Formats: sequence, C-alpha cells, structure tokens
Amino acid sequence: MKQLFLLMFFLAGSAVFCLEEGYASWYGGKFHGRSTASGEIFNTDDFTAAHRTLPFGTRVKVTNLENGKSTIVRINDRGPFIRGRIIDLSRAAAETIDMMHAGVVKVRIEVVETPEKEKPEAGKIVMEKSISAPDAEAGLIIQVGAYAVRENAVNVNNILKAEGFSPQLEDAESGITKVIIVGVLPKEINEVKSRLRKIGISAVLVRRR
Repeated sequence: MKQLFLLMFFLAGSAVFCLEEGYASWYGGKFHGRSTASGEIFNTDDFTAAHRTLPFGTRVKVTNLENGKSTIVRINDRGPFIRGRIIDLSRAAAETIDMMHAGVVKVRIEVVETPEKEKPEAGKIVMEKSISAPDAEAGLIIQVGAYAVRENAVNVNNILKAEGFSPQLEDAESGITKVIIVGVLPKEINEVKSRLRKIGISAVLVRRR
C-alpha cells in the first residue's frame, strides 16, 4: 500500500493549521471502555480519533477521499502504530464516512479547532464545552465553535452548509470567529444537536441572542 503524505503547519498565535493526506483505519471492539493516552475512557460511539502528534483536544475534519464524505473528530488518543497510517477513527466516525467495509481508506485531515492549552496535564481529561439548557424563549443560538483562525471557522461553516444547515460567522472584537446557527426554537434544540452529532460535533453551546 503506497502512502500519499502531505503535512503543513502554520503557526498563528497558539493555533495550528494542519493538512495531511494518508491512510486512515478505525478501532473499537476490545478497546471500548479502556483508557486512552489522554486519560479519557474510549467510547467507540463517540467521534474521537488517535493521532501520533496532534495535541489532545484538537478537532480535525477527516475526509474520505474515495467518496468525499467528511466528519469531525476530537483527538484523545495516540496512534495508529501501523506503518503507512496517519489516523485511527472511532467506529462512529468510520461509519459516518462509509469506511467500515474497506477498513482502511485514503483520507485528508484538516485541523478546524485547537485546544486552549497545547496539551493537558498528565492524567487529566480534556473537558468538553458545557451545554446550556435550552432557553424558554424563541430565537436561540447554537454556537458550534469559536476559532482563533478565521479560516478554520470558514471550513466548519462550509461543512455545516453541505449538511443542510444555515450557519453564520460571528466575529468578536477579540479576534475570535464563532460559527453559529441562529433562530433555533426551543423545541428544535434536541433535533439540531442530534444532526450535529451525526457529523461529529457533540460539544455545542446554546445561548440567547
């Protein structure tokens, strides 16, 4: 199996943009319920992945180059340790990009969000953003993420559009760009969250206007 590999890093403050092409595999089964290298317990139904070098908590867009399907996963483990492979996906993520049957497929990895800290302290779990309880008022906002590099926000925005959402970019004075979905009714919150989870986005913030 010949590997195609391209790796580029651009430093912008604490943010890192990475584009990498190579082969992805997936893991589950006997690893479900075991500790990952980050200290988290591996859940094959979560949208997570193992990478050799990216900081824990980094969110990456993984695109199956054989069918164009993409998902977003969070790095919480180290690997893969088989020559020629660049990322190991959870079963849930592998199912989303239709690679279960093939087992190993060629993918592109793009970093869409970096953690606040480059690495967590040893033995500590990388915590997700808290999810606010749905508000009783109409016209709520679902904040999908906040990004130091605007290009990363644009990438996520485009993924959401491709999945049928109507996202918007919100630029803060601090230089952070937020990806938001506006005008969500309280009764629609759970449905929208469920749709987001299917593409690998599980940590969101529900807020008022």
